[in-house]
Amino acid sequence: MNTFLDPHQLSSLVEAIKNAEELSTGEIRVHIDSTTVEDNAKVAFEVFKRLCKGQTRELNAVLFHVNFEQKYLTIIGDEGIHAKVHQQFWDLLHDEMSSEFAKGHYFEGLRQGILKTGEKLQHYFPLEGKNPNELSNEITFS
Repeated sequence: MNTFLDPHQLSSLVEAIKNAEELSTGEIRVHIDSTTVEDNAKVAFEVFKRLCKGQTRELNAVLFHVNFEQKYLTIIGDEGIHAKVHQQFWDLLHDEMSSEFAKGHYFEGLRQGILKTGEKLQHYFPLEGKNPNELSNEITFS
């Protein structure tokens, strides 16, 4: 049960994902985990493999795996986007989002992370022609 984001905020995050993906071929997924109690990194990678890895033509999908109860955030970019932005981008984004979460700003932290990722995707994977939505924008839960 997600008690950190209300239904309106979840809907707004789906809209932020749509907006962030609009001008690029990249894809963004958000998974909120409230069941894992240990080994969050391993679980996050399993979710990434299931939802994102190798599922976009340019290998430019990004997963935000959040476990609010455990105060754990994992951001994983597929090979295409990771090769462009490198670990430093993910580390800085993680720090910024974690700082917002620490203040109790869960919605704003996720929203900012999604939009900043969208800017990077637009820079490195600009839209040329049609933009098929390769992955769902819906937030998933476990």
